Order: sequence, then C-alpha cells, then structure tokens
Amino acid sequence: MTTTDEQATAAGRMGIKPGQVVRELGYADDVDLDLRAGIEEVTGSALVDEDHEDVADVVVLWFREDDGDLTAALTSLLPGLADNGVVWVCTPKSGRAGYVEANDIGEAATATGLARTTSLGVGADWSGNRMVSPRAK
Repeated sequence: MTTTDEQATAAGRMGIKPGQVVRELGYADDVDLDLRAGIEEVTGSALVDEDHEDVADVVVLWFREDDGDLTAALTSLLPGLADNGVVWVCTPKSGRAGYVEANDIGEAATATGLARTTSLGVGADWSGNRMVSPRAK
C-alpha cells in the first residue's frame, strides 16, 4: 500500500466521502500533507479554506496547544458547517510539540454544544477528534 493509499484509507476511516466539501483551518507547515492528499483523493476535489463562501460538509481543524483558544476556534467555524456536518479537530499526538490534552478538547466541544464521538490516529504525528452536533430529541 502506498502512502497515498494509506492516507486515503485514513480519510475513509474519518468518514469522508466522495463529493463532500472539506474546509481546512489551521494549516501550517507541520500538517500531515499525505492526509490532505488522501482527503482530496477521496472527495475528488481540493480542500477549501476559510474564504469558501458556502457551507462545508466536514471541517478539518489543525490545532496546536499554542494556537489560542480551542473553544473560540470551534465557535467561529460552526456557522460555516452544514447541517449534520462533522468537525475533525486534529492535534499533535502525545509527546509531540503542540500536544493538546484530551480533557481540553472535550471541554471545548461541550462549551460549543458539540459532542466528541471518536478519536483516532490520522497520521504519523496527528490524532483526530470527531465532533458533531447532538441530534435534536
């Protein structure tokens, strides 16, 4: 399996599907470029950024400990998220520079009305935390 195939598989484990619009926030030179390529391979289109004027089905937020307030970052991306959209908060894995404590991620999710549903490795140095809006009762 090639690296691109592996990362396309990671994108599939993230629930990313062909035709979805994926917005990427927090891009820097440390992000997992193979995962980005895998997402684009699965969706069939390039990732969009914060300037994209329509809603996104999925938001991938690359977030590091020194990036500021995670609650504020999540709050600011919600208006651009489609109904039933998914947020993936990707943070450096434990022991890597910029690591974010799981408790901090959970608190930010709760504060913004999101529910953290899944955590998984999305690259060699990155973990992903899937967040969704709780379903209305």
